[in-house]
Amino acid sequence: LLLLFFTWLWLLVPVFSEAQQVRVLSDGIEFQGDLGSTQRKTIILQNETNQVKTYLLKTLRGNIGSSQSVKICIGEQCFDPKKELAKIKLTLGPGELLTDLYLDFNMGIASTRGSFDMTFVNESNLRDQFVVEARYEVDDPAVKVDEFDYKDIVLSDVYPNPSVRIAQFDYTIKNQSANARIAINSFIGNPVADYALDPERNVLVINVSDFTPGIYFYTLFLNNKNIVTKKLVVKK
Repeated sequence: LLLLFFTWLWLLVPVFSEAQQVRVLSDGIEFQGDLGSTQRKTIILQNETNQVKTYLLKTLRGNIGSSQSVKICIGEQCFDPKKELAKIKLTLGPGELLTDLYLDFNMGIASTRGSFDMTFVNESNLRDQFVVEARYEVDDPAVKVDEFDYKDIVLSDVYPNPSVRIAQFDYTIKNQSANARIAINSFIGNPVADYALDPERNVLVINVSDFTPGIYFYTLFLNNKNIVTKKLVVKK
């Protein structure tokens, strides 16, 4: 049994040694803008080996809306991954920091949000791969959400309201030491959920699909002090 264990461990050594050969330094790419606009984000990669590495785009997965589109640009040359998947190839020299890889995202003509990811694989070793993740949110400038500027935080009204599946707050914490959270209670005051607001982020997305349809109240607390309470309507 001991011999079998060491044989199994020896076979796994190549897998462990190939981990993190290329690191994605631009983690969590986010696109947020108005209808019809286009944004470009840089994908920064680091080859952490002393070998030349060539990667092909294997898959593009996720929920990109029917009116949204994404292109992958290497330098000045751009590709549509839905039509030109096989043409997208990256070569990184030993220890190279790649900074001329971009994502161009067209916001389209419909307000929506979603996410997608792209898997790149080494053309000579399919176990050697890395993933680039991105999310997007498209807003209609004609539909503005009210924002309220408090001493330590700027917080939007919840939207959409009524909500069916997702309810969202936009916020900016001005005082990084402030403890901010959103508490949700039922119409009769029973606690339903409580969410801490991360000062490193600016969006709180709540899945309300499991909430019973009806009227709820959400309260902003700063350092455990009740700042404001407003109504949230959930529908099916």
